[in-house]
Amino acid sequence: MDVHVTRSAVEGTARAPPSKSYTHRALLAAGYSDGATVASPLVSADTRATARAVTAFGGSVDPVPEEWNSETDAVEVDGFDGRPVVPDDVIDCGNSGTTTRLVTGTAALGDGGTVLTGDASLRSRPQGPLLDALSELGVRAESTRGNGQAPLVVFGPLSGGDVAIPGDVSSQYVTALLMAGAVTDDGVEVSLTTELKSAPYVDITLELLADFGVTADPVGSETADGAAGFSVPGGQTYAPEDGRYAVPGDFSSISYLVAAGAVAADPDGAVRIEGARPSAQGDAAIVEIAELMGAAVEWDREAGVIAVERSALSGIEVDVGDTPDLLPTIAALGAVADGDTRITNCEHVRYKETDRVSAMAEELERLGAETTEEPDTLTVHGSESDLRGATVDGRADHRIVMALAVAALAAEGTTTIRGGEHVDVSFPTFFETMADLGARVEREA
Repeated sequence: MDVHVTRSAVEGTARAPPSKSYTHRALLAAGYSDGATVASPLVSADTRATARAVTAFGGSVDPVPEEWNSETDAVEVDGFDGRPVVPDDVIDCGNSGTTTRLVTGTAALGDGGTVLTGDASLRSRPQGPLLDALSELGVRAESTRGNGQAPLVVFGPLSGGDVAIPGDVSSQYVTALLMAGAVTDDGVEVSLTTELKSAPYVDITLELLADFGVTADPVGSETADGAAGFSVPGGQTYAPEDGRYAVPGDFSSISYLVAAGAVAADPDGAVRIEGARPSAQGDAAIVEIAELMGAAVEWDREAGVIAVERSALSGIEVDVGDTPDLLPTIAALGAVADGDTRITNCEHVRYKETDRVSAMAEELERLGAETTEEPDTLTVHGSESDLRGATVDGRADHRIVMALAVAALAAEGTTTIRGGEHVDVSFPTFFETMADLGARVEREA
């Protein structure tokens, strides 16, 4: 689907969608339980994939994922109580790397073999370190093509043990081991062989596990940042208080609304974002980043409301080692700001739905931005950029599509974004939300 976004001013109130990261973990945690309600889930293609995986392992989800819609305010999960069955068929994870990694850990618990695959993009993403870790724990875990990428074959059962794993490729490997390790007989002790990237995402996992009554701890640190590893005792039971877990708002999605306000809010108005309550989400850093760039931002943490006014922005340096999903948003802000916006520690951002470093560099250049791309750094030269409408490719990546839409609000004329339908992965109502705020948006079937 092509989406046409014309330069326009925005103002008004929008509600943040529920967190994709929390929804994935909550659905799987409910699957590990003997039953739980997941309230306010994000309804998206990726979270449906996780729900289908829960069903494949012997749980059930009501309503079924195919019937989820914007009116779905809660999902009832009848879990498999820590003992997944061997699926009757291949598990298709679609485009969801989070689903693939988290349920690979679940597959390791089964007394037999599980095959996991997905679309072409997913089959290009690295899974090797997780497969190696499971093999070290006595599980047969292989890539069918021998390249560390899906399709994957996993034969359990996993009983627990000690394992070493790199932390600089994906924090989701750690999450998979911790979530599965809690229901093993012996528990799992994870040692990190490299510094952990995206540490806040493991903090999300630790927070959610605690909410489900599961103990898991970083080793050598109070939080995931700086931890030498993680420890999760075995024999635990997943059970949220009162059998219910409510998903918080998503700061990765909030980032696009914050950026839209900063670059395109009506001079006499502001963009207000509801559902922005504090949590372990590292992407809440977008508030501070926008402020450092000069945006007028107010965050009422108790009410969970952020207000953003259009401001003169200046380039800064941002390390995205812990917040990789913010790179596209920051790059879009940098294209509007004066001076250079230098995004560092971003090599791992190349291993997402697409190489997001190259994608943002190349697509922003189509809009008239000047960029410099290095292996671990993306610099956007705002003072040398003159944004004008053009046809850009969303690269079948929801975050690229939304970030380009933000840049398009500040570009002269109309920008056509190809692949606009991919926002369904994390923010299905993104373009409706932007239109409600006053953005001039037209969509083609």
